[in-house]
Amino acid sequence: MIRKSAGNFKYFTGVESLAQIATREDRVCVLNILGGESSEVTPVGHAWSGANVVFGTSPGRRGQVLETPAGNIPVYNNVREGLEDGHRFNCGVVYLPPSAADDGVVELIRVNPELTKIFIPTEKMSVHDAREIRAMAQQRGIDIFGGNSLGVADSWNQVRIGGALGGDSPGDTLKKGSVAILSNSGGFTTTIAQYLRMGGWGTTTLVSSGKDVYIHYAAPEFAFAFGNDARSKAAVLYCEPGGYYELDAEFTKPVVACVVGRWKSKLTRAVGHAGAMSGGGDDAASKERWFMEKFGVNALFTPDNPVCSAKGAVVVNIADIPAALTAVMAANGVQPDFAPEGTMELKAWFGSNMGAKLPAELNLPVVRAVAPYDAQVEAIDRHVGTVFARESMKDASGVSQMDAKTQVTRLNGVSVLDAAQYSLEANVGLALLKEPGGENDRKLVSVAVGAWLNLHGEATLAAAQAARDAGNAPNAVLAAALAIVGPRRTGPARAIAGQLIERFAAAGLKDALDERFPLDGLRDARDAELMLGAQPDPHAQAMLDGLRARGARSVFVRYVESLGGHPRAEAVLAAVTTTLGWGPLMRKRVSRLTVECLPAWMQLFGTAIGASVDAARHEATRFCGIDEVDLLGRRSLTDVAFVALLHGQPGASDLFAFQTLVGLLLSNGPGTISAQGAKGAVSSDGPEQPERVQLNKGLIGFLTHCGYAHGGNGFEGVAFLLEQFKDSGLSDPGSATHGVDIDALVTRYVEAYARYKTDKKVSGNLDIMKIPCVNHPVFKDKPVNLDPREVFIGELMKKRGEHNVFLAFYKALVQKLYDAGVSRNVYCVNVDAVIAALLLKTVWPAYRAGTIQADALETAAFTVFLYARMLGCAAEIDDHLNRGRNMDTRAPASACRFIA
Repeated sequence: MIRKSAGNFKYFTGVESLAQIATREDRVCVLNILGGESSEVTPVGHAWSGANVVFGTSPGRRGQVLETPAGNIPVYNNVREGLEDGHRFNCGVVYLPPSAADDGVVELIRVNPELTKIFIPTEKMSVHDAREIRAMAQQRGIDIFGGNSLGVADSWNQVRIGGALGGDSPGDTLKKGSVAILSNSGGFTTTIAQYLRMGGWGTTTLVSSGKDVYIHYAAPEFAFAFGNDARSKAAVLYCEPGGYYELDAEFTKPVVACVVGRWKSKLTRAVGHAGAMSGGGDDAASKERWFMEKFGVNALFTPDNPVCSAKGAVVVNIADIPAALTAVMAANGVQPDFAPEGTMELKAWFGSNMGAKLPAELNLPVVRAVAPYDAQVEAIDRHVGTVFARESMKDASGVSQMDAKTQVTRLNGVSVLDAAQYSLEANVGLALLKEPGGENDRKLVSVAVGAWLNLHGEATLAAAQAARDAGNAPNAVLAAALAIVGPRRTGPARAIAGQLIERFAAAGLKDALDERFPLDGLRDARDAELMLGAQPDPHAQAMLDGLRARGARSVFVRYVESLGGHPRAEAVLAAVTTTLGWGPLMRKRVSRLTVECLPAWMQLFGTAIGASVDAARHEATRFCGIDEVDLLGRRSLTDVAFVALLHGQPGASDLFAFQTLVGLLLSNGPGTISAQGAKGAVSSDGPEQPERVQLNKGLIGFLTHCGYAHGGNGFEGVAFLLEQFKDSGLSDPGSATHGVDIDALVTRYVEAYARYKTDKKVSGNLDIMKIPCVNHPVFKDKPVNLDPREVFIGELMKKRGEHNVFLAFYKALVQKLYDAGVSRNVYCVNVDAVIAALLLKTVWPAYRAGTIQADALETAAFTVFLYARMLGCAAEIDDHLNRGRNMDTRAPASACRFIA
């Protein structure tokens, strides 16, 4: 059937007036009706439009239905089956992928002579297919809307076809009025209607034209039908760069044109909508000029410069459309359709500035939400901390990222290179609270961990010493002690932390350091029962004395003390850790679960560091020769851990080296063996029931996955350096005038290594020993290879005016290997060499004096790794506890192999 074009339009269009685009008489067939997009939007449109979809197709699914509020829509294998079943339709909607959309159009046209309109939501159809569709539709007298369209809607007729205009509640947005809309963007079609409604303007017909290269129903067709629609007094056009459709449109009524996309003029390829290309005289600036010439204006309309005429106005911000339309219509003596209903300005229902001070214009006031969202927002506001969605964490992490190119890991967004400049206590905060905290936090951490270092008379120390005496490596020694620090030991403090969070969240506490926060009315008999003991607790008193001596502030500690009686050590610990976690908790950086677990982490960290020390160094009131008063009231955790590991009293240079080692070793990403061991331990307990997860077992999982190949290999570098410098007479490795002939040492080794390699090759044995701590496999095959971690530390040392003869030896060694032809390029000095050099420099005086032996250096090299990675793995454990699914680190059966 060949139809005549409406009116005298220059090519075929069957639509004479916008009122004919979407009517209550239209009947619709939807191709691929059970597809993801169609099954979401078709039921809503069908119900709002008075049940206008007669059937749909989905190959192989005949007999099924799509359920909608207006009744079930039958589904057939193809269009012909639906017609043969007696259904009639004049509109087809094509929800098919780009490669199949043209076949769907062909099927609709071929089998249904009553077809008058086709709507194509499909985006990115090929130009070839669009041309064929265009030609076929013109020949058969059929109007096409799209592709890349969200369809059409009519507010007067309460009908929508072929998409989701008006959203899930079309009636809330599409209010009857006098303004038509044509938009390249489907989403903005609805948004513009909402803006207009707030400004007092209702709508007639809305057309989402799409923005593929071919726009089948574009501005010229729209302008023609708009001119013949008695309902539409004005129109709004939303235009993007690309195409000359708007230039050819002839408008006889007022129009507001919103032209966007000036930034796209700098692009060399299409973005967003496929046809939004510019550079051929059809960019945004050109389209602004076209419309200004049509409307007789010389500038854009803005609230500050409301330039318009009776013919129209040009805006570049959709928020300015209602004001521009009102001004244009006022010039025509036309008032808005109804009283303005409000404003589309952002109204914050809830908010947090994350502690940042914003200027007044950005600091939006929080207003009460409309029902039913108000009740939901109140529930969210009452929730303390953040909540993470559970997902597979087998090869993923929410706390650590490793750059495969630089091998530099970030922990909670902080590079380990930056973490290397933090103290040990600051890195405790970084690992578990996602921020290193301030001076007060460092005081609190030093007390919270320091209170559990001295294990004198404890079963944990006995277990650790028994493991040590049996010849176990440091990781097994620590595991023996941590196995005893189970949930019954850590549970009381964890319960108290939960009670404090509940109590003070309800009281509206924002700042845990607010010394003026009133405690009157907060005290509760249940708190006293939970937090106080019948007798004085020396452990608790020592912690309180230490906090006072340091001048540490805490609302929670003040509250525990205000209860009267004798605070328990668990209550003081929970008060300290809740203070640490309160800021991140209020800023929703961490979960409540994380903060409730903090007391257990402090006990575990303290026990691990304490267990790394021989039992003889634990005394009743002294740890490693440090009095308890000094330990809790003055010394930093970094300082005490140094003494525990390396015996001597540290100077500034020693502490720098120690904290640098810890920071560098915090994490090497979620894929490391140690992290996988920790995550596997959590997964096996079932993180979806977090109360069942044993935190100490998580740390034991990390420890069991460490060894001399992963964790203890730092000693290889130490042993290598000891061998090279054993007869050098070196006295001060930190002095630039150390007096050692580095070049002679390097030459001696390179010549020996060259002979060794030659002998191996002559004998046919190519299993050649590698030089410890050089030629990292990631940083290979360039003329000069650099490990960015070693470069960073070198630059940091240079800024501090520090020298390390061992690191200088390594750098000279890799250059000499190349100069002597032993290596094809200059090897990198990797981060393990940095660790070995820093550690050996620190203990060199004690080593020369004979107070520390080579085997003790091996233990120290391994243990400093454990100190650091303990924090990084605690972060992984906490992350897995909050995000992970049960058994989500298990390898699938398909990935497992049998090796015969």
